Amino acid sequence: MQIDMINATVLFCGEEFTHETMKKSEVKQTIQSNGRVSKSRAVCSFCSRMFREPKLLPCLHTFCADCIRQIEPFSASKIDGKSTPLGAEGLAGDRNSVTVLCPECDSEVDLPSSGVDSLTTDHLALDEVFMETLLIESSVSCDLCSDGEAGQRCEVCSVNLCKFCSQAHRRQKRTSSHSIHSLEDLKAQGRLSRPVLCSVHAGQELRLFCEPCDLPVCRECAAAFHREHRCRPTHDVINHHGDRIRALVSGSLRPRLGRLEEALRRVDTSQGALQRHAKMLASEIRAFAQGYVTAVEAHCSSLLRALEDLRLQRSNQLHLQRAQLLQSLADTGGAVDFAERLLTCGSEAEILDAKGVTVRRLITLLESGYDPQPDTVAHDDGSSICFLPQRCAGQVEGFPMVGVLHAKTTDPSKCVVQGEGVQQGAEGQRGEFTLICKDSAGELMGTGGDAVLVSVVHTEQKDCRVDATVVDNGDGSYAVSYLPEVSGSYSVWVCVKAQHVKGSPFSLTVRPKFRRHHGIFHCCSFCSSKGAKEAQCGCPGTMPGGFQGCGHGHKGHPGKDHWSCCGSLVKKSECLQGREPGSPHGRVRTVEL
Repeated sequence: MQIDMINATVLFCGEEFTHETMKKSEVKQTIQSNGRVSKSRAVCSFCSRMFREPKLLPCLHTFCADCIRQIEPFSASKIDGKSTPLGAEGLAGDRNSVTVLCPECDSEVDLPSSGVDSLTTDHLALDEVFMETLLIESSVSCDLCSDGEAGQRCEVCSVNLCKFCSQAHRRQKRTSSHSIHSLEDLKAQGRLSRPVLCSVHAGQELRLFCEPCDLPVCRECAAAFHREHRCRPTHDVINHHGDRIRALVSGSLRPRLGRLEEALRRVDTSQGALQRHAKMLASEIRAFAQGYVTAVEAHCSSLLRALEDLRLQRSNQLHLQRAQLLQSLADTGGAVDFAERLLTCGSEAEILDAKGVTVRRLITLLESGYDPQPDTVAHDDGSSICFLPQRCAGQVEGFPMVGVLHAKTTDPSKCVVQGEGVQQGAEGQRGEFTLICKDSAGELMGTGGDAVLVSVVHTEQKDCRVDATVVDNGDGSYAVSYLPEVSGSYSVWVCVKAQHVKGSPFSLTVRPKFRRHHGIFHCCSFCSSKGAKEAQCGCPGTMPGGFQGCGHGHKGHPGKDHWSCCGSLVKKSECLQGREPGSPHGRVRTVEL
């Protein structure tokens, strides 16, 4: 019972607001046709209606008690494995706790385990509701008789009274001491000043403060529930507790408000500056894009004009070639027809008579007539003209462009091969050379894509071929590599478009693999073996007495230091003996002791 009484006890603590201050700081409410009101301190932000049982959450935001019950729990403990609803009945026990999100600030707040009704009542909101009613309504009905127009208000009972009911209220013994004020005076003050009554003992004002319980109580509560506690009058302790609140506000939170407002101002300034800067950049981007589009269109028109010029040039060349072929065909065909008709239809006298002019004409056609080979006639179908979209095309009106028109044709007779790998190679070592493609004018092609064929064939062993790898560098050059496994002479064919390039086929010489010496570099086998008779040497020197090697001053000795494996006189040289050690005529160990 004592716990319920403590939770039900409320404290009225209000700030002084004048009527003029409230009109300047708050937007006046307007009652709409559906009964709802607009922004005001008397309006619940959850339901947008006048406060009904306003309750104060721990985050100091006020909502109607029914509105708080409608908030879905953010988290809730379970009792006996079952979730508990947020209603008043669900919060009646003390074994569960419910956390909700404040609809105003989204803070997580814990509701009392005894229910929403145990939250602190916001008496300031109740005062605002009454003041809003007084300011909006032109007349207020009496709360007792409902017939007369109320002109006064009892601050103890919180009822509006007409003149007759006000006189009756003063005559009654129970209410004769209540403070009654004029409604016009209350409107002029801009606030209500009324006592806060105990919710347990009707009519008892909260005039004492229980320090151990930290709650305001009435006299009867102090005598019944706080008998052993120290209870002091509220006017004796209000300065201490008010000063604490004032110190928290003035000493810490009020300066923080200034800093927050300044930070918010800077954020708003930055936001505005960001918007202006982004708008300026957007204009620059649009101007840049428009200029780029114009430059691209100009580049496109230039490419199209160049393509049309190429088409006309190639078309005129083909037209001239066709005219030459038609004229040569007519001349040759006419001469052949006349000669065949003369031989077929003419008499001997007629043939002999026309022989001279006919032979001269036929000889003239053979010597100076246009007689091209079909393979040498250019079949220009335009395939040599290509568009390279990734190639840099310089700048147009200050903007970099890509995409060029390429119209060169590779001329195999102008193509060249660079690198020693096309003439010399080594057995077991990769050889390399480079093919450079050029057009008929001798200029570099600059693009790849040509059909390149490279063949490496042994001149003596026809079945010995070496696979060649061709890598298109994309710039008109081709890297060619091969790996010969057999030494000897090779023929290297390099063809472009099935035609040999300049100098093809090439003669390639592949030298044998470098052979290392397997013996020792000594003066003679007698000295190096310390007189061993079985020691042999690759030089032609001999010694009497059963020695198989060479010796100083004896027959066949080269007179210099030499290799025992092959007899070579050069220390840093390739071994001249190709046989492996241990063979009858290979390198002989000098001695192994």
